[in-house]
Amino acid sequence: MIKKNVKQRAKNIKKIRLEREKAVFMKLGAKIRAYFFTGILVTAPVAITFYIAYKLIFFIDRSVNKMIPPQLRERIDEQLPFSIPGLGVMLLVLLLILIGMFAAGFLGKFFLKLGEWIVYKMPFISSVYSLLKQVFETFLSNKSQAFSKVVLLEYPRKGIWILGFVSTETTGEVAGKVNDKMLNVFIPTTPNPTSGFLIFVPKKDTIELNMTVEEGIKFVISGGLVDPESMPKKKHK
Repeated sequence: MIKKNVKQRAKNIKKIRLEREKAVFMKLGAKIRAYFFTGILVTAPVAITFYIAYKLIFFIDRSVNKMIPPQLRERIDEQLPFSIPGLGVMLLVLLLILIGMFAAGFLGKFFLKLGEWIVYKMPFISSVYSLLKQVFETFLSNKSQAFSKVVLLEYPRKGIWILGFVSTETTGEVAGKVNDKMLNVFIPTTPNPTSGFLIFVPKKDTIELNMTVEEGIKFVISGGLVDPESMPKKKHK
């Protein structure tokens, strides 16, 4: 009887020891897994960013080198026994600066207006050119901002809230058809905020947020995973 109790107690002690060792290994495995995913989270954005930048620079270098006359390219290769990464990017930036300087002058403005006049006479190309010109002027001009603020609104029905970017107040024919003060709100899609749709919303039905437009774009791209830093609340009018 005593021997049985001793054996049973030994079995229980061994079982407890195995459970403790199992718990330790499980805890260690959970930590290693957490460290692994943390490593991915830290290195992946940096690695992908540098990879895209490298591919873009390589593509521009290769495209610009094709436009350089063979004689000039041979002289450059003779003077420089090694290749310079990003040389094509620097040449492209220099070329764009020179084009901008020429376009800002009297002669450049004349040829620019003449070229636009010819383009606007073409049925399909004129629409595409006009749209692209407005988009680039909106995003690249220092005098205007693509979006002024981020708002919350109930869409597509009551009780469901969505993030929107206000471009400007509604004017023109659309404003003349309604009595309320309206806003032009761009509703982006996730994870690509460059696509979306435009809606006209009464200003009183929107809630202005504290986050900046850049933070709102990051919020949309991440699908709500990257929450903007908390800031003091604004007083909504």
